[in-house]
Amino acid sequence: MNQIEVSTPSIPSVDLPQSLRFAFVEAAWHAEIVQQARDAFFVAMAEGGFDAESIDVFDVPGAFEIPLHAQRLAQSGRYAAVVGSALVVDGGIYRHDFVSQTVVQALMDVQLATGVPMISAVLTPHHFHEHAEHRKYFMRHFAVKGTEAAEACLKTVASLRRLDALMSA
Repeated sequence: MNQIEVSTPSIPSVDLPQSLRFAFVEAAWHAEIVQQARDAFFVAMAEGGFDAESIDVFDVPGAFEIPLHAQRLAQSGRYAAVVGSALVVDGGIYRHDFVSQTVVQALMDVQLATGVPMISAVLTPHHFHEHAEHRKYFMRHFAVKGTEAAEACLKTVASLRRLDALMSA
């Protein structure tokens, strides 16, 4: 297993209206791991000035269901950004890399079609085994990814708002 050290990103100080809302769509497969991303996302968003009341969580069965939920959330006009989070592992029945690639491409398509940022915390390890060491490793890794997702949300939304202001001036 790759033991690369990952630094925790700093949460940007951005000037965004507190009325903004965010959505977090998480897959139920390997929920105890995926929820680490959600929990870290909530902590980091609070550091960025957005409390839990600004974030709606949507549970879906698996990664494949994330894009449709993300599309409907984006089309609602209610959310400044949508985060999708899942751990897609090789279950021996289908190609996990195909599922992950499909989900990420669909999120990109939704983002480009709606103009609402789609932040991906959909991860596909090369090898995942149901033993304590892998579970601990990926729990820590998903916590980092949740923090990174919050950073990406805040930076992307702030950047797009600046771009919109420049283009309307």
